[in-house]
Amino acid sequence: MELEQKNQIIDKLADVAKVKSHINSELYSKYNVKRGLRNNDGTGVLVGLTEVGEVMSYIVDDADRIPVEGKLFYQGYEVKDLANGFFSAGKFGYEETAFLLLTGELPTESELADFNKLLSSNRNLPDGFTEDMIMKAPSPDIMNKLARSVLALYSYDDNPDSTDINNVVRQCTELIARFPVLISYGYMARRHYIEHRDLYIHAPLPEYNTAQNILHMIRPDGQFTELEARILDLMLVLHAEHGGGNNSTFVTHAVSSTGSDTYAVIASAVGSLKGPQHGGASNKAYNMMKDLREHVSDWTSEAQVKAYLADIINKKAFDKSGLIYGIGHAVYTLSDPRTVTIKKYAEILAREKGNMDLFNLYLLVEKVAPEVFHEVKKSDKLVCANVDFFAGLVYSMLDIPTELYTPLFACGRIAGWSAHRIEELVSGGRIMRPAYKCVNKRRPYIPADKRTDII
Repeated sequence: MELEQKNQIIDKLADVAKVKSHINSELYSKYNVKRGLRNNDGTGVLVGLTEVGEVMSYIVDDADRIPVEGKLFYQGYEVKDLANGFFSAGKFGYEETAFLLLTGELPTESELADFNKLLSSNRNLPDGFTEDMIMKAPSPDIMNKLARSVLALYSYDDNPDSTDINNVVRQCTELIARFPVLISYGYMARRHYIEHRDLYIHAPLPEYNTAQNILHMIRPDGQFTELEARILDLMLVLHAEHGGGNNSTFVTHAVSSTGSDTYAVIASAVGSLKGPQHGGASNKAYNMMKDLREHVSDWTSEAQVKAYLADIINKKAFDKSGLIYGIGHAVYTLSDPRTVTIKKYAEILAREKGNMDLFNLYLLVEKVAPEVFHEVKKSDKLVCANVDFFAGLVYSMLDIPTELYTPLFACGRIAGWSAHRIEELVSGGRIMRPAYKCVNKRRPYIPADKRTDII
C-alpha cells in the first residue's frame, strides 16, 4: 500500500473516531462523574492513604475551604526545612531525602554513608547495556528512551518479578542510582545520532553523588562548580515527592496494585510524567519565557509584559494554547512551596552567573500573570507560579539542555515513586478498579453483507 493511500485511510479513521469518541458534557453532570478524579469544589477524590508525602494548600473552617500558603511535607518533615537545613550546612541533600522517603526517617551519618556507597556501587549499567539498549534506536525524546531503558533492565535482573519487599527495595535503589546514567546517556545518543554532534561518554564517578554525576556526564569536560552541583541537588530534592495524588505517582500506585513488576511500574510512571500537563510543563514554561523575551523589548515594563501575557491567554501568542505555562496548579493557590524555595537559591545562582536581568523578568511575570489571568478570564480563581515556572530558569543557568528538563524531574521523582510502590505493596492489598459508566446504546449485531461504509 502506498504512503498516500495509508494516510488517506488513517485520516478517515481519525475523523470517524473523533465523532464517535465525543461524549455529551451534560452526561458527566447527570451521572455525577468526577472528571479528572476531582470533586466539584476542585479538591481531589480521596482514593487512598499515604505517609510518604503531603501537599497542603488550604484549611477547612466551618466547612469552608480557606486558601493558605502552600506547604509540602516529606514523611512529616516540611520540605523547606529539609532544603534550608542541608543547604545552610553546606551539604548535599538528595541522597538523604531518598533515604527519608524510602524508610520514613532521616539517616544518621553512618546510615547516609552506607546508603551513598550502595547507590555508588549500583550506578554502572549492566555490561553491553549502553551500546545495545541506549545507543541503538536513539529517541528524540529522552523520556521515551528512559522508559525503554527501564523496561530493558527487566531482562538483566535475575529476579525481576518478585514483589517481596526486600527484592523491590533492591530494584528501587538500583533505579535511583541508575536514572542519572540512563538520562545522560540517552541524551548523548540523541545528541550524536539525531543532532549529529560529537559523542562523549563519561562513566559515573564513585566519589560523586547524584547531582555531581549528572553534571559530570552531560558536560564535554565533565567540570562544574560547587554551587552548580548544590543547586541541581536542591532541584532533585524539590522534585523527589509530591503526595500520592499527582498523576505519575497515582499511576505508580495503580500499576503496583495489579502486582506488576517494578520495571513496568516505573516505566508507566515515566510515561505519565512526560506529559506537558505534568512533568513536561517545565519545557513549555521555559520556551514560553524565551518567546516573551523575543517579543517584549523592555523587560522591566509591566505594561509590555502584561500585554504579551494577555495575548497568550487570548491565543494570539506563543503556542496559541491559551495557557500561561508555569502559572497555576491543581492544588496550590496562594503559593507553591517548591517555587518559594527555588527562588531563594535561584537568585544566588543568577548573581553568580550575571543573570539578574533575566531573574527579575521571571519575578515580574510571576507578579503580573495572576493579574492578567483575572482581568482577561474574568475569573476570581487563585493562581500562583508553580515549580515548573522557575525550574526552566534554573536549568538554563546551569547550561542544561532543554531536552533534559523533564528527565531531571524523573531523576528526582524516582525516589518518591519507589516509596509509593513499596507503600502500595505493603498496605494497598487491592487492585484499583474505578468505575466508568457506558452511555452508548445497545445494538443488535449486523452481518457483514448488510453493513455500510463509515469511512
